[in-house]
Amino acid sequence: MKRIFISIILLATMAEVKVQSQSYGDYTFYSPKNNSRAYLIDMSGNTYHTWTFASNAQTGYSSYLLPGGVVFRTVARQGNSFSGGPVCGQVQKVDWNGNIIWNYVYSTTTYCTHHDIHPMPNGNVLLIAYELKTPAEVTQAGCSQSITMWPDKIVEIQPSGATGGIVVWEWHAWDHLCQNVNSSKNNYVTFIVQHPELLNINYNTTTDWMHVNGIDYNEALDQITFSSHALNELYVIDHSTTTAQAAGHTGGNSGKGGDLLYRWGNPTAYQASGPTIFNVVHDAHWVPADCPKANYLSGFNNKGGAGNKTCIDLINPPYEGYNYTITPGSAYTPPTSDWRHTYSGAPTQDEGNCQQLPNGNTLICISFSGYIYEIDSNQNVVWSKTINGSTTNALRYTACYVNGPVTPVITENAGILYSSATSGNQWFFEGTLIAGATGSSLTPTQSGNYRVQVTDVNGCVSQLSNPYNVTEIGTVETVLAERILIFPNPTSGKINISGSLVENNDYEITVFNVCGKIILQQRNTPEMDLTSFGKGIYFLSLKSETGETISRKIVVAN
Repeated sequence: MKRIFISIILLATMAEVKVQSQSYGDYTFYSPKNNSRAYLIDMSGNTYHTWTFASNAQTGYSSYLLPGGVVFRTVARQGNSFSGGPVCGQVQKVDWNGNIIWNYVYSTTTYCTHHDIHPMPNGNVLLIAYELKTPAEVTQAGCSQSITMWPDKIVEIQPSGATGGIVVWEWHAWDHLCQNVNSSKNNYVTFIVQHPELLNINYNTTTDWMHVNGIDYNEALDQITFSSHALNELYVIDHSTTTAQAAGHTGGNSGKGGDLLYRWGNPTAYQASGPTIFNVVHDAHWVPADCPKANYLSGFNNKGGAGNKTCIDLINPPYEGYNYTITPGSAYTPPTSDWRHTYSGAPTQDEGNCQQLPNGNTLICISFSGYIYEIDSNQNVVWSKTINGSTTNALRYTACYVNGPVTPVITENAGILYSSATSGNQWFFEGTLIAGATGSSLTPTQSGNYRVQVTDVNGCVSQLSNPYNVTEIGTVETVLAERILIFPNPTSGKINISGSLVENNDYEITVFNVCGKIILQQRNTPEMDLTSFGKGIYFLSLKSETGETISRKIVVAN
């Protein structure tokens, strides 16, 4: 998507940037913790764009940039019942212009989000949350201490409307415990080491027992990894389960329900022999599929190096299909990390992240010192920047990702489908490429879902469009007319919206110009005014609360 940018002066003073030609990408994104701004800087260290948030909605921990410049971030909500650590309780999606497009609270007296999030490919988001367990529940679970505990759970939230969310999947650590101290209580096993799939509730027991701080999702495996500060491990669980299966020990691609599929970094936690590698771990994630060492697991090891140095550890897990091999009674392999980079500065106490890049480089963020640097495959520093303040994570993005073609919009007229892009189109039917269908229009030949993808003149490839459902060949407009009416069209500027799809329902309307730039977004408004944008052709996309998308080409005539 092409945008006209207004230069915004960065308020924080920044040190001189160090950059060499071996660097990857075009922009570095970060959002300082406990701050109401996020920044995108170019490779020279100049501010390319700034997002400004409400002063009472400061970033709680991590932030991410979605294609097209939407920030997905955690918020340090006020008034949570839980305290300590990076307790958040709220997440937001904020568009390029700073408008909040989703503002969701997940915080009560019995649970609250904290630390990291992960935006999912399907538009949902994974949240880490504490959940409250009373001393009575804790002792019944087999804990030797009668204390309040906050074990972690992971929930997948499907956004609904401007502030709503639906829990579509969840996993609870509390469902996967073991103990060998009291045979009259729950979760008793004879030997902890024989059950690496379970968490020993009597290992390093405290109120904030696990302190999970990083989370990632592998779409190909349909698995989740997360890291535990307090237990010094990273874990892998199956996401292909139902919520009911995730509470048990069978089901899903792995056949093991919600049990731990893999764990690494501290064999002592399950009474196995082997070295403890992690000493405060953050930022568990898989190396992306387009990078060298794809599908390795990564952990930001705050004090695990020689002399308590901070290091990045990569491991190649012992994959066996959707499972991981282990010799019963022993520790998971590998015995040590397969690749390590050690930070030359003073050890870090908390936080930080790294990002593996397609050219083999690695971007590293030393949180509290505000030092962000990039190393090549030989571990030479090829780019660095010091910011004023601290940021939990920093991420590198290409210009195509930030400014590339917007997700195209499909409209229909007289039974013919039209792409909002005039060139570079590729059409798909039910997820399969239609050979030779590269024009700006397509005549459907069968009922089903059609999508289009666009490659612009700079080689930037868009996301696939929302599916356009054709139910009756040649009569698409007639089928939809009873459900949605957008008039007048052509128009002098003002547009009315009515029909059963929007009446008494939540919906979002996005208007694009012919270049694919978003020029207007509104929610639940029966009237829109395009007068100020002038005469021309525009594309309107309406998304209902159920996720259905209907698009129209709008002509502003005078």
